[in-house]
Amino acid sequence: MYDDLLKDVPLPKHVKDNIKKKLEEIKADEETAREIINRCVEVYYRNLVEPGEAVGIIAAQSIGEPATQMTMRTFHYAGVAEINVTLGLPRLIEILDVRKKPSTPMMTIRLLPEYAKDKEKAKEVARRIEATHVTDVADISVDIYGLKIIIKPDEKALKEKSLTVESLKKTLERKLKTEIGEENGNLVIQVSPDVDKPYKTLMDIFDKLKKEVIAGIKEIKRVIIRKEGDEYVLYTEGSNLKKVMKVKGVDFTRTLTNDIYEIYEVLGIEAARAAIIKEAKETLEEQGLDVDVRHIMLVADVMTADGYLKQIGRHGVAGAKQSILARAAFEVTVNVLLDAAVKGEVDYLKGITENIIVGQPIKLGTGDVELVYKPKR
Repeated sequence: MYDDLLKDVPLPKHVKDNIKKKLEEIKADEETAREIINRCVEVYYRNLVEPGEAVGIIAAQSIGEPATQMTMRTFHYAGVAEINVTLGLPRLIEILDVRKKPSTPMMTIRLLPEYAKDKEKAKEVARRIEATHVTDVADISVDIYGLKIIIKPDEKALKEKSLTVESLKKTLERKLKTEIGEENGNLVIQVSPDVDKPYKTLMDIFDKLKKEVIAGIKEIKRVIIRKEGDEYVLYTEGSNLKKVMKVKGVDFTRTLTNDIYEIYEVLGIEAARAAIIKEAKETLEEQGLDVDVRHIMLVADVMTADGYLKQIGRHGVAGAKQSILARAAFEVTVNVLLDAAVKGEVDYLKGITENIIVGQPIKLGTGDVELVYKPKR
């Protein structure tokens, strides 16, 4: 029945499919279905953009005006007081600038069903992800006279991290590329007095040893487990999407990071576009600002349309404009005009900014209509 009613309706197929799905859900009779379809057609056509409408300017104003009310603050994330995350205006600037590394990278890691319901199994996944340094599981001291470094393993800490003294020794030998001996239950790194600058060598090894990660993912500094609904979720300080996706027990289809550039490198441009929309929308909403998602989607489209990430700035979208005057109107005026003059570039005045500069009607709205054919008299 619904197929017949929707057959001649002037709407795109995906819209018709959505209407049909909703009608089936509410089990609408024929009269109600007709009424709903007519209303959908009316709303759909009312929401279409008029030809020549300045969607870019409207989007810029719709995001720019509420952004003036944003605060500059760092605050704890989603009730996790231990993890700080950049919010407000600094975060919005980070998103639109496509920073290679956000100031507070973090991940929300969801687990597979058998791990998500069991706290011990969730802790096991957290241990596999969180970076464990040598100093977390052992005390390190330097014997300058004996030219050796003594590592005293903490049995309890090792057990908590599912490690052994033997595995610690093997890992350190592999990472430091040096022989490690054992003495009274401790691990010992001996430096030969015959080497060039033995004391410097000793202290270099000591400094490297303190920073060495023996288990987990180097970039993930901390993992916090929280129960949300009936499942345990991991929140991390630091981000490495590629490595976390490979960890046993992680549901990578529901795992998120706030590092947009990392999403682009691991999952591609479409995922990065979705991340820009999600992050910008959430940043504005967290500040109590209501911006229609279509404005944010337009900005995300412009940033990702060429198949790679471009910032909204002179090194990205604004700098890629063909018009010399439009580029000159944005930040580095003299340099742009000088370069264009040296190269002998021509500005064809096809955009908005350059026409406003020279005082001509802009090619938008009524100004967008031109007479193409002039009949011979």
